[in-house]
Amino acid sequence: MSRPLLRGVSGMRISGNGHDPWDLEMKERNEKEDLEKDHSTDQSYLALRFPFRFLSHDNNTSPSKYGISENGFTSDIFSSGTPRSRQNFTMLFLKFSLIAIVFLALTGSFWWTISISTSSRGHIYHGYRRLQEQLVSDLWDIGEISLGSSRSKDLEFCSEDFENYVPCFNESRNLALGYSNGDEVDRHCGQELKQHCLVLPPVKYRIPLRWPTGRDVIWVSNVKITAQEVLSSGSLTKRMMMLEEEQISFRSASLIFDGVEDYSHQIAEMIGLRNESNFILAGVRTILDIGCGYGSFGAHLFSKELLTMCIANYEASGSQVQLTLERGLPAMIGSFASKQLPYPSLSFDMLHCARCGVDWDQKDGILLLEVDRVLKPGGYFVWTSPLTNPQAFLRNKENQKRWNFVRDFVENLCWELVSQQDETVVWKKTSKASCYSSRKPGSGPSICSKGNDVESPYYRPLQPCIGGTRNRRWIPIEERRNWPSRANLNKNELAVYGVHPEEFAEDTENWKTAVGNFWSLLSPLIFSDHPKRPGDEDPSPPYNMVRNVLDMNAHFGGFNSALLEKGKSVWVMNVVPTIGTNHLPMILDRGFVGVLHDWCEAFPTYPRTYDLVHAEGLLSLESGHRHRCSTLDIFTEIDRILRPEGWVIIRDTARLIESARALTTRLKWDARVIEIESNSDERLLICQKPFFKRQAS
Repeated sequence: MSRPLLRGVSGMRISGNGHDPWDLEMKERNEKEDLEKDHSTDQSYLALRFPFRFLSHDNNTSPSKYGISENGFTSDIFSSGTPRSRQNFTMLFLKFSLIAIVFLALTGSFWWTISISTSSRGHIYHGYRRLQEQLVSDLWDIGEISLGSSRSKDLEFCSEDFENYVPCFNESRNLALGYSNGDEVDRHCGQELKQHCLVLPPVKYRIPLRWPTGRDVIWVSNVKITAQEVLSSGSLTKRMMMLEEEQISFRSASLIFDGVEDYSHQIAEMIGLRNESNFILAGVRTILDIGCGYGSFGAHLFSKELLTMCIANYEASGSQVQLTLERGLPAMIGSFASKQLPYPSLSFDMLHCARCGVDWDQKDGILLLEVDRVLKPGGYFVWTSPLTNPQAFLRNKENQKRWNFVRDFVENLCWELVSQQDETVVWKKTSKASCYSSRKPGSGPSICSKGNDVESPYYRPLQPCIGGTRNRRWIPIEERRNWPSRANLNKNELAVYGVHPEEFAEDTENWKTAVGNFWSLLSPLIFSDHPKRPGDEDPSPPYNMVRNVLDMNAHFGGFNSALLEKGKSVWVMNVVPTIGTNHLPMILDRGFVGVLHDWCEAFPTYPRTYDLVHAEGLLSLESGHRHRCSTLDIFTEIDRILRPEGWVIIRDTARLIESARALTTRLKWDARVIEIESNSDERLLICQKPFFKRQAS
């Protein structure tokens, strides 16, 4: 049965109505034209709804769907002849044109959507990935974004109160919680809610000057200190002078530089050396500077290949640690008040305290026991204080009593008084562990038991006993190889740490290659005003933008070693996570600096203190310990301690890197994913933190 008969219901009513033949003929003709119009509309609808289906039909297509002629037979849509056929052909041509336009519009819209989604999430470079795989990855990202507004919502900016805020250090809160006797100024984490917001720099913040210029001149607006505070800082006034109103200068022409040089020279002579350049020959490479002022002592010794770590209490304003890091020198917040420092025993070659504000005679000498714990056998303790001046304490009975206590106490620790001049005294820790057993019974602190002498102290309470005496690392500094040979451990030295030589050698070679690749990736941007191509010589200072480097999962310290071997003017804070294998003793013995840390807590530093943050395998390590904290918690902390325009390099499995990349959008970082090798499951995530300026209120 033909389609017009099915649609033409009036045909069944012709025989039964009272209309004349002319009316019937006209009505039939009008209905026939309406039928053709309806049929044409059906075809247009099908063409738009199913374009590929419409274009692919053939002559076997059912006559009830396509191409019905007036006599009910299928006609050839391309045949020419009658005017109606030509009209049909024209209509079909217009339909095909419309279909093509719609198809091209949909295709363009699709690719535009892809390009927008990928550009908003950062550029992605895949070494050997096919276009189809890239498309699948991008569509997966679009699906992640569409899962919910809360998942992809950018983090808000923190209030102005967070500009220089350091979590875990809140003296007023600690006092309210009942802490006292020095505990109130110490570090207490776990009491605060996580702050998922982005810390903005001060209104007049400026990118630090490049090393080594930035060591001598810093911007006043970058640190929380005023010119008045500098001028009223007593003896510290001699350490600096103001340049105009925007800079603090530590120029070599200043009196304090000459004073620091003379002071360092004096210490070397007291030890029996010609000058401070010979510290290396005496086995001294790493120095812990307690209450370091503004880092002038360490800045001078750095030119002698000595690495000085500054530690000082948290300060709400005029921070020693903040200014030292701003100068591009190692520093972290630390306190001797009530907790052990997050270093293993036998960590440093020298400890230095010049008017550091620590009362060593208090708390029954327990603070001196902590000094002894972190000092290597044969290491030196240098103390400069008015209390040590014989002419001064002889006129003050109370000071004389305090001095006598310190002198007698350290003698019972088997320290040898090397020399005393003016206000400076130098002691040398014993190189022989047998010295402790040869003391008179009851003459001094006891030796720690095995349970109290742990290799991984993490802010444990101070111990009233002598630690480290049973340690396999008890090797006098004069028997260790001098720097830089110390960094390359031999087979016998590696055996102390339980590391196989082949494993160490492989790690060393891998990091040499990795550092070369990292620098090639970053160089075109780091040295933007001094272009270089990968493989070319690095431009000489002051073109080095990266100075302070934080390695969040340091392993053996291979990243640090490779950077120094490449001649990079950087220093690295090697962080060993508390949930991982503790290789920090090995890192410190190699002549580097580092610390234990739990990355579910805030790092003990001020905001905007590192130029480059590196993490290899940290995400995998944390994913194996679920329900501790989220990746967003860790990334928010990275953003806090990273300087504006600073860099983040994360290496991990492809799955974890893709998940991490989704978070970079919320943090407003510019991100790229790099495929390391075509057959490797690992990826690199390279990010840069933008410089968002706070508006003046």
